[in-house]
Amino acid sequence: MTVEPVQQKVAPEPAAATRLIDKVFRARELAVIAVLVVMLGATQLSNPEFLSQQGIKDLMLNATILVLVAVGQAMVVITRNVDLSVGSVLGISAFAAGVYLQDGGNPLVAITLATALGVLFGLLNGALVSLGKVPSLVVTLGTLYIIRGIDSIWVGSRQITASDLPDSFVDFGHDGIFVVPYLALLTLAILAVVAYYLRSYRSGRDMYALGSSPEAAQLAGIPIRTRIMTAYMVSGALAGLAGALYLSRFGNVDSNTGNGYELMVVSAVVVGGVAFTGGSGSVYGAALGAVLLTSINSVLPALGVSSVWVTAINGLLLLLAIAVDRILALRVAAALRKKAAQTRSDRRG
Repeated sequence: MTVEPVQQKVAPEPAAATRLIDKVFRARELAVIAVLVVMLGATQLSNPEFLSQQGIKDLMLNATILVLVAVGQAMVVITRNVDLSVGSVLGISAFAAGVYLQDGGNPLVAITLATALGVLFGLLNGALVSLGKVPSLVVTLGTLYIIRGIDSIWVGSRQITASDLPDSFVDFGHDGIFVVPYLALLTLAILAVVAYYLRSYRSGRDMYALGSSPEAAQLAGIPIRTRIMTAYMVSGALAGLAGALYLSRFGNVDSNTGNGYELMVVSAVVVGGVAFTGGSGSVYGAALGAVLLTSINSVLPALGVSSVWVTAINGLLLLLAIAVDRILALRVAAALRKKAAQTRSDRRG
């Protein structure tokens, strides 16, 4: 008879903790939106042509590829892992799609081929991390160089240009509805699907539980290996798809395509409020981080600032985001400890 009252008192605690953490990270996302609005507004005041119809379209096009890869990366980081191979996967997938199209292939098949290639590499990363129990940083750093090496040997000095590709494929990378490019619409659809999956399906929520506490997730019976492999396969698939869309957007692929992209993706995810320690954040935040970083690349030249500052600013934002994450984590932990102490005191009373 004494079990029921105890359950009623204990149950609200996790719900309160979840609400507190969600509120904190929603505030992070709102802060990124505020910075983005202020930055774009200030640039528009300095350069009235910046937010012209073509300017808005260019901002969206510049962000789509990074947003797409950041969404997949966010899923991996939420599980307390990382995927440093996304840049290499993007590069080799783009070239594979280009070679196929160069031989007269169908654009839809080319996109499917690039995505499937990404899934294959994601499966490899997921297997090594989950089954081999090797730290994800080590695994994906290794596969980064392996895939990049294969890509360099395969591509060699060759280069695929827009003239080698079907006009319909190249047009898809530039056209759209009014100022909204087709690439942006596709990216938004994928973003919404992944966000819905993480919030509405048990397997998606399991990834947050796994990132929050792998030990507790294991005790709760969550299939840890399956969830990690799923996250890596989605990350690989989106990196492969991004490779095909990169080819459509820029119409140019060589052995250097995707070089250094992984660091920008990780920066976008962390700046967007996805905690590098796992278990917190959202793919919407990762997308906002990607939009912020790509907008900086457009804003600086519009203000007459040298583009050499872009890398330094991205690094500064990454360090700032990590510092904010640490401060917020300490405050949330202190608030939860205080709430737990208050609950124990109420029980004794």
